[in-house]
Amino acid sequence: MSAPDSDRARVVRENLDRVRRRITDACAEAGRDPEEVTLIVVTKFFPVSDLRILADLGVRHIGENRHQEAVEKADQTRDLDLTWHFVGNLQSNKAAAVAAYADVVESVDRPKLVGALSRGAHEHDRVVDCLVQVNLDPPAGVSGTGRGGADPADVLPLAERLTQAGGLRLRGVMTVAPPDQDPAPAFRRLAEIARAVRELDPGATWISAGMSADLEAAVKASATHVRIGSAVLGRRAQIK
Repeated sequence: MSAPDSDRARVVRENLDRVRRRITDACAEAGRDPEEVTLIVVTKFFPVSDLRILADLGVRHIGENRHQEAVEKADQTRDLDLTWHFVGNLQSNKAAAVAAYADVVESVDRPKLVGALSRGAHEHDRVVDCLVQVNLDPPAGVSGTGRGGADPADVLPLAERLTQAGGLRLRGVMTVAPPDQDPAPAFRRLAEIARAVRELDPGATWISAGMSADLEAAVKASATHVRIGSAVLGRRAQIK
């Protein structure tokens, strides 16, 4: 390993250790077992070399939100034991292609995606785990944000559609906390929605919530998955 690569591996390791401690501390405060929380490292705009560092450090869950970047990285890391989470807004005309490599699609927010994902899963003889993305932004802030997510009132019908689609498996719900607000109320609301989804399908136990700035609030509100980017990998502009 070259000197620059060694320096990068050290930085990533130190950042990852801090994030893992944050998760452990948040779980202790919430009376939870840290093993209940899966860390997904979001690697958008970061090089494949970082994925190899992460894999060496025991990270197995990788998040991407751009199809073209994700498919290229997945192809270049076939030798690694990685679970790929697609976490970004998904265009219906890309959904079938995403189903070819994504193990989990966390951003299912409308019925049109279900058919396309199911078709892609069948074409590639795969079963894709799916989360319903829930938009919990205040009503005045929903329009034009581009953040995606189903209205809470539409979550159960969409979840039911997923349970009926071949090649797909309903796993639970996901959200991104509203910007510039205390995330705790949104995460508590997501936990309530998650309970309703579990009544529909007891196997839908995943709650994906929390990012670098708010993972503690998410863990306190019963998140089972946290999606961490900058706290592990830093800002993209800093990477040479």
